[in-house]
Amino acid sequence: MKITSAKFVISNSEAAKCPPERIPEYAFIGRSNVGKSSLINMLTGNKSLAKTSAKPGKTQLINHFKINENWFLVDLPGYGYAKVSKKVKATFQKFITDYFETREQLVCAFVLIDIRLEPQKIDLEFFTYLGESQIPFIMIFTKADKIGVTKVDQAVKNYQKAMLAENWAELPPYFVTSSETGRGREEILAYIDELNQDLFKEDPLW
Repeated sequence: MKITSAKFVISNSEAAKCPPERIPEYAFIGRSNVGKSSLINMLTGNKSLAKTSAKPGKTQLINHFKINENWFLVDLPGYGYAKVSKKVKATFQKFITDYFETREQLVCAFVLIDIRLEPQKIDLEFFTYLGESQIPFIMIFTKADKIGVTKVDQAVKNYQKAMLAENWAELPPYFVTSSETGRGREEILAYIDELNQDLFKEDPLW
């Protein structure tokens, strides 16, 4: 897929106020400081589309970006950010779950994982939430340029092993990425393009 246009449309804190257009949406989410904004900018080829910050937890709203005028990339707040108040964290959790459980346009979620870390309990718990809610998701391993090839392969296997230990019958697809080198960009965009084409074939009203 070639990205010909990528523009910010709206930010809000309520799923009910998301754009009414019936076009496919792909939500990007992960723990704070996982490199989500950098990945979004790498995917869209626009270094300033999503705001990056050295301070974790900057994204605190549901952000819609319209791509190629026919699908939305949705930037969701990070989960597991320890330095926000319990009240703010609870608010994040509420509108994140509202979005996932009520947004009919959502095709799947891309859950970002820092490949340098051992499997994190909060990530595994979030996978379980998505699975129990029957929300399709893809694992996106970020920052692959920070470690060697052998460690990349082992990190992926560690997460898969941890999920199998929790009785997952089927493991989700995954992509290994680097915002610095562009690794994974073509594969992710091709995956989204394939899903879009299948949707449009099944239902021309998309």
